[in-house]
Amino acid sequence: MNLEQVVNALIAENTPKDGAAPVSIINIQKQDGNVQIILEAKLTQADVLSKVQQQIEKEIAKIPGISSVKVALTSHRQQAPLKKLSLPGVNAIVAVASGKGGVGKSTTALNLALALSKLGHKIGLLDADIYGPSMPRMLGINEKPAVNQNKKLIPLDRYGLKVMSIGFMVPEDSPMIWRGPMVQSALQQMLHDVAWTQDNEYLDLLIVDMPPGTGDAQLTLAQQVSLTGAVIVSTPQDIALIDARKGLNMFHRVNVPILGIIENMSFFCCPKCGEVSEIFSHGGALRESESLGVPFLGEVPIDLKIRLGADQGTSVVIDDPQSKSALIYNQIALNVWKELQKVNQCTPSILVS
Repeated sequence: MNLEQVVNALIAENTPKDGAAPVSIINIQKQDGNVQIILEAKLTQADVLSKVQQQIEKEIAKIPGISSVKVALTSHRQQAPLKKLSLPGVNAIVAVASGKGGVGKSTTALNLALALSKLGHKIGLLDADIYGPSMPRMLGINEKPAVNQNKKLIPLDRYGLKVMSIGFMVPEDSPMIWRGPMVQSALQQMLHDVAWTQDNEYLDLLIVDMPPGTGDAQLTLAQQVSLTGAVIVSTPQDIALIDARKGLNMFHRVNVPILGIIENMSFFCCPKCGEVSEIFSHGGALRESESLGVPFLGEVPIDLKIRLGADQGTSVVIDDPQSKSALIYNQIALNVWKELQKVNQCTPSILVS
C-alpha cells in the first residue's frame, strides 16, 4: 500500500457506519523520509479530529524509511464577516509589501527590522511568504520553534528579533503545494498561535514580510489583522512601479495607512572607481510617492555586502554598522518610526492586555 492508501484506510477506520468521514486528504508530500500530510476537517468535534490526527501520525511513523511525520488539519467553510484582530502585547503591526517578487522586499524587511531593533525598539518579524519563505536562510536559522504550555509556538530569537516563519517547519527545498484556504489557515496560525510575547513582555512593532502580489494571502492579512500601516518596496523602473501601485491601492481599499515607499536597488556605485550606474533607472519610487501623496522613506543601493549578508545568514546592519548601506537602513528605520508615530496619534492604540 502506498501512503495515500494507508491514510485512507485509517480514515475509514474512524468513519462511523452511515456517517461522514471526519477528514479528507488534500495533499501528501514525502521527501528524504519526511512526510507531510494535509487533511481537510469535515467535522467540528476537536476530540475526534485529534484522535484521527494522532493515529495517522503513529501508524505512518511505523513504516520503514519514514523518519518524521507531520499531519496538519485545515478547514474550508463559510464564515461570518471578518473582524480585525489585534495581537496581545503587540503595540503595532506593519506590513512590508510589494506588488511583485524580485524587488528585494524580504531583504528590506529584515534589515529594516534589525535597524529598528538597534534603535532600541522591541521588534518581531513574521515571514508571511508561505510559498517562498526567506528568513531561515537570511538569518541562518536551522532549528524548529518549541511549543509552550499553552500549545503556542515560541518565536526563535536572532540578533534581538523574535522571528517566525513556515520555513522553520519544512525543509528548505520542499515546495509548498497548497491551495488558497490552506495558505490562509497557515497565516492565521502563525499570527494567532504564536506566543509573540510572554509574561509581561511586549513588542513595540511586529513587521510582517508579506508575500508578493495582491491575492488571497495578502487579503487575509489585510482584512483579518489590525495593521497599523504598510511599507511598499519597489525598484525604480516603470514595470516594477506599476505593480507597486497595485499593492499600495490594495491597502488603501482595506483602509490600511501607507507609511511610505522604499526604492530598492536604486543605483550601483562601483567599489573600485566610484562611478554610479543606474541599472534599474533611478528616482522612480520618489516620483511615484510624490504623485500619490505618500512619504518617500529612502533609497537603498545595489551593494554586494547586502547580498552576501542575506546569503550568509547575517546582515550589513549587524556586520558593518558604519557602512553606507547600514546607515541608509538606519535612516529608513527612523523615517518609518516617525510615520508610525503620526498614525498612532490619529488612531487608538491596538495594545490588548
